[in-house]
Amino acid sequence: MKYKKGYGKELEKIFLRTAKNRKLLAKFLTNLLTPTEYRDLAVRWQIVKQLKKGVTQRKISKSLGVSVATVTRGSRELLDKSGGFNKLLPLKKQGGKTLRHKKSAARRRLFLFV
Repeated sequence: MKYKKGYGKELEKIFLRTAKNRKLLAKFLTNLLTPTEYRDLAVRWQIVKQLKKGVTQRKISKSLGVSVATVTRGSRELLDKSGGFNKLLPLKKQGGKTLRHKKSAARRRLFLFV
């Protein structure tokens, strides 16, 4: 498979365009991804959300039926404070108040496929 730099940017533009319409986004994703890829992306998102809530890696692994290595990958991505996951998800609630990460000038592409 040959990959050119512009492919990723084009895909990002398409995601932005389709994200404005939930039904169109769902159709686009089901056309673009195999059922397994779609399921894997959905599960990875659940992994990150649970990690952010403070659930242990072992509990996540067991409840979602994934390897600890898969959960660890999500955990490593959360270490990047300027990464996409941390910009999309609020920090764990402390004292009843939800904290959010400050925006960083650093820009990092988010890849969900291993």
